[in-house]
Amino acid sequence: MAKTSYKAEDIKILEGLDAVRLRPGMYIGTTGVKGLHHILWEIVDNAVDEAANGYANKIEVKLYKDGSASVEDNGRGIPTDIHSKAGVSGVEVVFTQLHAGGKFDADNYSYSGGLHGVGASVTNALSEWLTVEVYKDTIYKMDFHSFLDEKSGKVKSGIPKAPLKNTKEKTKKKGTFVRFLPDKRVFETTEFSVETILKRLKELAFLNKGLEIKFYDEHTDFSRTYKYDGGIIDFVKYLNEGKSSLYAEPLFFCGTKDNINIEIAIQHTDAYTDSVYSYVNNIPTGEGGMHETGFRSGLTRSLNDYARERNILKEKDDNLLGDDFKEGLTAIVSVKMQNVQFEGQTKTKLGNPEARPAVESVTVSELDLLMKNKKLLKVFDTIIAKALGAAKVRLAAKKAKEIARASKSIEVQSLVGKLSSCSGRKPELNELFIVEGDSAGGSAKQARMRAYQAILPLRGKPLNVEKKKLDQILQNEEIRTIISALGTGIGADFDIEDLKYHKVIILSDADQDGAHIRAILLTFFFRYMRELVQAGHIYIGMPPLYKVHKGNNEEYAYDDKELAEKIAKVGKGYTLQRYKGLGEMNPAQLWDTTMNPETRSLMQVTIEDAAEADRLITVLMGDEVGERKKYIFEHANFNKEDKFAKIKRD
Repeated sequence: MAKTSYKAEDIKILEGLDAVRLRPGMYIGTTGVKGLHHILWEIVDNAVDEAANGYANKIEVKLYKDGSASVEDNGRGIPTDIHSKAGVSGVEVVFTQLHAGGKFDADNYSYSGGLHGVGASVTNALSEWLTVEVYKDTIYKMDFHSFLDEKSGKVKSGIPKAPLKNTKEKTKKKGTFVRFLPDKRVFETTEFSVETILKRLKELAFLNKGLEIKFYDEHTDFSRTYKYDGGIIDFVKYLNEGKSSLYAEPLFFCGTKDNINIEIAIQHTDAYTDSVYSYVNNIPTGEGGMHETGFRSGLTRSLNDYARERNILKEKDDNLLGDDFKEGLTAIVSVKMQNVQFEGQTKTKLGNPEARPAVESVTVSELDLLMKNKKLLKVFDTIIAKALGAAKVRLAAKKAKEIARASKSIEVQSLVGKLSSCSGRKPELNELFIVEGDSAGGSAKQARMRAYQAILPLRGKPLNVEKKKLDQILQNEEIRTIISALGTGIGADFDIEDLKYHKVIILSDADQDGAHIRAILLTFFFRYMRELVQAGHIYIGMPPLYKVHKGNNEEYAYDDKELAEKIAKVGKGYTLQRYKGLGEMNPAQLWDTTMNPETRSLMQVTIEDAAEADRLITVLMGDEVGERKKYIFEHANFNKEDKFAKIKRD
């Protein structure tokens, strides 16, 4: 446990608060909706860090009618005493100095998600106003604001209205309360997404066993509380809702090695793909990293040793491969450590080499202990049986990597008469339109810019891959043509460096069949080419729903709100056409509305929450009808956003 005293001197100042307002993208990535939520996460993460280090067990997040948001925790409270070097209170230092915080010193925070110390100050800098209350026997309060300076003509941001004030008001509460209003002068939108917030808060509650997180939305009087006494065990159960688990309770083990705290929960299902999600200091590592590598190698080693000890694998038999053990595996790998090295600014891959042997060692030693428990022998026998089944499928295509080889050497003639390739030889400039139907495909071929746009018409619905084995998937003609056109291979043989088109655009009708085709394709990309989605290569084309025509004036509308605007623009006496499908548009119209980079609207598919996306794909595309009906009743509006991944306009 870190030391319990927490003084202003513990806050290390690296540099002043400059340029945040000028270049917000450097600190929050974007001024779009993702950046808006980023400034909320910075405050939430500070509260969670208090909980993760044993100082808090309750967090409350609120949205207010005025557009502001607040985060309150019952931790130690930001230091209120005077910092000797800065000459101001610890509260003022935290909210006005970039790279200032108590997290640079392991004595105060053993583990922290907010490693860069920019969180609170950046949130302050990008808010119209921010208020802080600290509860330490009495209530301390401080207000900040941003305003236009008439002399310089520039916005002064995050300026204290007055020094920190001890109100002398007695309180039994402890901790910190922060409320802020995002600045409309900075963000494209200042409307928080309740769904986005709930997903993240639920995830944090799973990852921090026993932490109670409350949410309240003043707009709708909606509230929700998350608390999981089972921690990541409950997380695995949640992810496996809608799947058939091969054993009732997830296996859980934990340990500490080289000052790295490790928690892992696993459970196998009858699925054919794996769902392994890793976290470092509560931060999702979507691209994996050393901790995930250590877990996989430790799991493979332990299970092979078990199979030999039980004489399931004979002396003459080869060891089972990691791919065999990961079939149907759902796992959460959560590590907490100091001096985290994330690869890239997005914190999506753990680079610390010491994490691999530490996680592998804990996995092997703790699994060995579980394997000695006679009550769990049936569980481990079931896991081995599942892996042996996966190995048979692998060996059925003439040993080792035949499936992967087959997936990358699909006959070129399967594309004859289907793919109209482009002449460009630079993948980063090329686009592939996967188009629903021959009719729309024909129009798209005539409309396209051949230099960089390729067209692949789909003559029927592709296979729903959610409940299919890889060898079954490779027998589907539509899936085979997509794999061949992209050139990356699939599964274990996937290589993103071989991608022929850096924009892969799904173009389907705006009806139920079109939505189903889109869902099937997104499921395929998520399960077998997830790196394409993570790298931002998958897009959804947005054809117009209406054409408003009057004389020589033609206006296109992409939704009902825009339709009203277009009708008002052209005036009375207009003719309205409702497009039922892409095939109703001639090549010129299809080019102008949907394919021309200068005028089209594309939606880029990204994975904001991979674990939640995994679960929703299982619910919506799997076999459990009851779970699907339950979800549909709760989320009836599918026009608002795609439920497999967050979609942002490109």
